[in-house]
Order: sequence, then C-alpha cells, then structure tokens
Amino acid sequence: MTIRVVTGGLQTTVQDLGRVGYQRDGVPVGGAMDRTALRVGNLLVGNEDGDAALEASLIGPALAFDEEMLIALTGADMEATVDGHPAPTWRALLVRAGSTLRFGRPIVGCRAYVAIGGGIAAAEAFGSRSTYLRAKFGGYDGRALKPGDVLETAPPSSRSRRIAASLTADGSRTNGTSVARWTISSSVRPRYSDDALVRLVAGAHVALLTAPSRDALAGGTFRISSSSDRMGYRLEGTPLTLRQPVELLSEGVTFGTVQLPPGGAPIVLMADAQTTGGYPRVAEVASVDLPLIAQLKPGDKLRFRFISLEDAQALYLARETDIAQARAAIALNHNVKG
Repeated sequence: MTIRVVTGGLQTTVQDLGRVGYQRDGVPVGGAMDRTALRVGNLLVGNEDGDAALEASLIGPALAFDEEMLIALTGADMEATVDGHPAPTWRALLVRAGSTLRFGRPIVGCRAYVAIGGGIAAAEAFGSRSTYLRAKFGGYDGRALKPGDVLETAPPSSRSRRIAASLTADGSRTNGTSVARWTISSSVRPRYSDDALVRLVAGAHVALLTAPSRDALAGGTFRISSSSDRMGYRLEGTPLTLRQPVELLSEGVTFGTVQLPPGGAPIVLMADAQTTGGYPRVAEVASVDLPLIAQLKPGDKLRFRFISLEDAQALYLARETDIAQARAAIALNHNVKG
C-alpha cells in the first residue's frame, strides 16, 4: 500500500525507536523525539512498538492515501483533518481510499506522529528505519519528506487487520472515516504543556555547580532557544556557573543528558544527540518526562525539579506497566494474542 506526499510540512521524517548498539561506533541512537507518542500510535494500529511511523514538526504534511488504511495520530494536537473533517488524536482511524490527511497549527505540543497499520517500509540502516538528517541516511533517502514522495507500507499484522475490521463494523463514521469508539487511557498520554515541569536526576558533575546555580537549575525558569533542534535544546535563563574551571575527558552521553558548556546556558541533549561529550553533565532527565521536552518549541518555558534515581525508576516502571496493560486490553478486545 502507498501514501503520496502532497506537501511535506516543515520537517516530516520517518522515525522509529532508533539505532541501539551503535554508539560505540559513533552512530547516534536517533529515533522519535517523543517515543511514548510513537509507541502508543503503533499500539493503536496493532503494530510492534518500534515500527516506523512519521514524525511531523510544527507544520504538518498533507498525505493522500491511495488505499483504505488504518492510522493513528498521537503526540501534538496540530488540528489534523481528513478530507476537511476533524481527525481525533489518540484513537485508531480507518481512512478510506482517496482520503487526504492535513494538519493545521500546533495547539498543544509541536510534534505529531502518524502511525500506519503495518508501519512504513523504509530500508533499514544500522538496524533502524529512522531518518538521521545530519548524516543523510535512514528513512526516506535520509531526508525530510517533500511533495511527490511515495511511501510504501509494510503488510499489516493480524492485530491490525482485526482492529480495522472492528472499525468497519462498529466505528463511528465521519465522511467515510471510521473512528474507534475506544481510546488510550489518559494515564498513558504525556501531559504536554508550553510551561513544562520536568524531573531531573543529579548528573555525574552536579557537585561542580555553585550553590546558587544548583538552586537556579532546580527552581528557575528557562526558555527553549531558537538554536535548538533534534540534537539538543539550548536553554535561555539564569546562566549557570561552576565552582572552578574544570577540564574533562569526553564521556558517553545520551538522550536527556543536561550538559553545561562554558557560556553557562545548559543544553538538554535530544534524540539525535552525539555519542560522547566533554562538557560537565550536571543532570539527566527522567526518561518518563522526555516526551514533555520533545514537545516544546522555541520560546516555550521549562522548569526542573530534582528527584532520586529510585523515584525516576519507579516512574519509568509505572509508565511501562500502563502501556503493557493498554496493549493487553487491545489484544483482548480484538481476540488476538498480546
């Protein structure tokens, strides 16, 4: 099955959960910025967690479906419509052949995900279909989508086919689109905001901060700089300082590492983060809150609060339990193995 790109939007790319196991070779993990939204979108259409979907940033694409397809829209609310009619988020949708999906302005968040039953059938590079724009590989020719591109989808799973059949039989209908009467629990969905409170775990070098700077990191308000991208978000606010100058050897970093370069403006490393870095690592974002940062756009506010590693681990396990329960409920409701 194929999807035709009518307009590409600002930056629409093919993404999955990234390239695990290649950081030692200098290859970033990459993948979706909001991994929870990607995973839940795949769950709603009967895919595996890591199947490839589309990530649209700030200005979404227009996509024409050549055949009937099962899709789900997750992540940011970007006023999506199918043939001019509002398309709900966080639900499975069965769109008819010839339909066109379009997006408007971002209402909450800035990255929307389009999951397709079967997933996007892009070629793998280093074990992933994710687009890595800086090195121009993965996804669709290593670049963002543009008008005229044609995306191939993989064959849908038995679960996808059952979900599609249930929408045909029992979904509510809007101008030919069948919408699932069920949705994902609110406990699974990240609570996006343009003034996000994000939890941190103390980093390896947090003790190098002056006391006022640690207080500013934990209690101040930062803004997302315009010089932010999928590699990292530079934060504007009270400059942070170290107790004394320090030189460090480069060490491994990851999605969510908070680095402090010499200028004092912290950087939160994002999905396309480099594999090593030599700046002090003053904090690590609790993984459960990474989607909140991923959905912030330049000018949005960000506040931090420190928690313990044990609390961060408990939050992670609680989210994984919620997702597992949602997956089991969907499987049970559609009479397929979980």
